[in-house]
Amino acid sequence: MEDSNKFAAAAATNVEGQAQNEERDPESNSIREPLLKRNRTLSSSPLAMVGAKVSYIESLDYEINENDLFKHDWRSRAQVQVLQYIFLKWALAFLVGLLTGVIASLINLAVENIAGYKLLAVMEYIENKRYLMGFLFFAGANFLLTLVAAVLCVFFAPTAAGPGIPEIKAYLNGVDTPNMYGATPLIVKIIGSIGAVSAGLDLGKEGPLVHIGSCIASLLGQGGPDNYRIKWRWLRYFNNDRDRRDLITCGASSGVCAAFRAPVGGVLFALEEVATWWRSALLWRTFFSTAVVVVVLRAFMEYCKSGDCGLFGKGGLIMFDVSGVSVRYHIVDIIPVAVIGVIGGLLGSLYNHILHKVLRLYNLINEKGKLQKLLLSLSVSIFTSVCLYGLPFLASCRPCDPSIPETCPTTGRTGNFKQFNCPKGHYNDLATLLLTTNDDAVRNVFSINTSTEFDILSLTIFFVLYFILGLITFGIAVPSGLFLPIILMGSAYGRMLGIAMGPYTKIDHGLYAVLGAASLMAGSMRMTVSLCVIFLELTNNLLLLPITMLVLLIAKTVGDCFNPSIYEIILELKGLPFLEAHPEPWMRNITVGELADVKPPVVTLRGIEKVGRIVDVLRNTTHNGFPVVDEGVMPPVGSQTGATELHGLVLRAHLLLGLKRKWFLPERRRTEEWEVREKFTCVDLAERWGKIDDVAVTKDEMEMYVDLHPITNTTPYTVVESMSAAKALVLFRQVGLRHMIIVPKYQASGASPVVGILTRQDLRAHNILSTFPHLAKSKVEKGH
Repeated sequence: MEDSNKFAAAAATNVEGQAQNEERDPESNSIREPLLKRNRTLSSSPLAMVGAKVSYIESLDYEINENDLFKHDWRSRAQVQVLQYIFLKWALAFLVGLLTGVIASLINLAVENIAGYKLLAVMEYIENKRYLMGFLFFAGANFLLTLVAAVLCVFFAPTAAGPGIPEIKAYLNGVDTPNMYGATPLIVKIIGSIGAVSAGLDLGKEGPLVHIGSCIASLLGQGGPDNYRIKWRWLRYFNNDRDRRDLITCGASSGVCAAFRAPVGGVLFALEEVATWWRSALLWRTFFSTAVVVVVLRAFMEYCKSGDCGLFGKGGLIMFDVSGVSVRYHIVDIIPVAVIGVIGGLLGSLYNHILHKVLRLYNLINEKGKLQKLLLSLSVSIFTSVCLYGLPFLASCRPCDPSIPETCPTTGRTGNFKQFNCPKGHYNDLATLLLTTNDDAVRNVFSINTSTEFDILSLTIFFVLYFILGLITFGIAVPSGLFLPIILMGSAYGRMLGIAMGPYTKIDHGLYAVLGAASLMAGSMRMTVSLCVIFLELTNNLLLLPITMLVLLIAKTVGDCFNPSIYEIILELKGLPFLEAHPEPWMRNITVGELADVKPPVVTLRGIEKVGRIVDVLRNTTHNGFPVVDEGVMPPVGSQTGATELHGLVLRAHLLLGLKRKWFLPERRRTEEWEVREKFTCVDLAERWGKIDDVAVTKDEMEMYVDLHPITNTTPYTVVESMSAAKALVLFRQVGLRHMIIVPKYQASGASPVVGILTRQDLRAHNILSTFPHLAKSKVEKGH
């Protein structure tokens, strides 16, 4: 509640400023409002992390549009067509898994070889005592790789920067995140991920893989990129937001599975973190997709065992098998395990807090222009190279333990005992952690039965460095993921605690590192069930389950006491209107009728409307839905006089389709069903049809008529004006609405049957407090 108090206090003290810069819904601009006032951005912080504007973000049409064409389509659809539709759903789920697995394998292959050969060349320079040349080669290679990734993101696909998970989460919540799922962001994400990860930046490919899986799913569902779509009749069934939502959920699950080789964890990640709506049929399809991913990855790894994949060997896919170590813990070990959970929650919330400040600063830098974005990314790359190459010189050389069977020291790319600048028979433990690929660094710090391998000072330097690098790297204009930096940080302090507790516990230091990584991920991302299963699938040891569950629960509980999860913070920074699951308690004191009163009057259309009126409404409003009202309708029972009927809701896209197809009538009359079916199909109504500026209507056509009845959704969701905003928010989110029509509790004769329309923006707590500032003041005074 502390965050709520601060939020309310800010709303109370900034009412006047918000009145001028109020966050407005693109569907709330009235036809009576002057045109000069319409050029508003959607959010008070409209800049994405890479500086891309997100104004005029619209909602998605998840609601089933039950108009005459839809009803006829379902009545006339044969059993064969239904089976074709179901088969195609499963076929697309299979293709999503297959392509995600193949692309993830290629990314891993490229990263391991590029980074591997780079590090081998650096080690050769170091062996020959040519330290300066080694640094110049190391920093230069990292600089060029970062440059490639940053140039692609800055100039070709700004939405490919960052992890992409917050935008996917917003999309599955009902927000149409623009330019996120095209072919260009997909290609840039793939190449950019390879460049950024190979450059040794403190980021992972796990978040980008989730975005890559979602892009693949979206492109498959719509038949390819916008300019090269496959116009196959079967695929057109999926040109709607509902089916696209399900496919993108499969893609997100497949991406997590490809990152961690955790099929069940991938499904649970989609269920717990990104998906707002869930059902059993979707569970089966996502599980099927992740199963395909695992098969592809396993086949790829088996093939690479023959040595045909270059340097791709043990590395490439995060895998730390601790099944070979005996997991023993007693009741007294609960204490250090609980301490790890508390530290993870505290550090996770601190990391979120500082990262929030850093991203706000990056927003200001990125806003200045593309050159500034590039310079920021390249500056971080140079700083990272200096730290990774220079800090191992601060660590002292340690003698090799003859009892360890592994080769010591190692001079190649992989290995737990890197020689670096040490004499024969000695190794540099900090170089083992820093001068390697990120996946190998995870594998090294998680290594089991190596209690004396790392010095406490080296682990401290490693932790502090990756804490700083994680803060300054996330937010630059390259594809980046949060999973790996947090795993590295968490494993470092987990291992440090293992060293400190060495005499008092029997838990292996590698297991302490695993628990530390899990605790920091729960403390920052606030996930529990999916993380637990992911770590269980990775470690391949069921005995870790009880203590892993305990650590995750403690870390999440502690973190929730301070701030929201990192993904919620990024959603706020990007200005995405995400609807939370639980309304604020004070929202029960506001009715939807009061919310409608402060909005401009609702714009309605008649069942048979003039073309000129429709064009005027579309040009002078930004609404995406219009109530269709008929007057003089004879009710089936009751009064013999004509009544006013709310026939339904017609969408802007359907009005544009009618204008484009020139579906005009010379006189005011109702059309026959066969006339409608000649002009439109149900699939046509599922697609979007551009803007009103693209439609040419002559002066004579302006005087003609359009019958809106066949394309009107006759069963829109309506609520009575006395319903509380809290209850309306729950209904809006759970059903997946874009428009909620408010009807009067008492209707006088001849009065309009519509009080107003609520959209996503109207039900957000921030906007309600902006509209009703007295609520924020009373909320602060009462201490709610």
